[in-house]
Amino acid sequence: MDIRHQESQSKGAFYMEEGDIRLAEMSYSRAGDKLLIIDHTEVSDVLKGKGAGKQLVAAAVDHARRHNLKILPLCPFAKSVFDRVTEWQDVLDR
Repeated sequence: MDIRHQESQSKGAFYMEEGDIRLAEMSYSRAGDKLLIIDHTEVSDVLKGKGAGKQLVAAAVDHARRHNLKILPLCPFAKSVFDRVTEWQDVLDR
């Protein structure tokens, strides 16, 4: 399933959908020009246990690397993923 990205001036989301139904979403807020604050991740029961949440975090990491951004994961799920995946530490805001 493809991951899509939408962004307005100060908010954005990475998401997966089927038809018009959003099955997974990770939302964030922008803080200045260089920081994404991940605030929430939600995955439908249809995708639970299939790695959808981790894929959303991976999409955010790729986006951050391409655009020279840092990520602050306030969402407990996103934080737990960053704690386990050491190769993504380079994009964390410290």
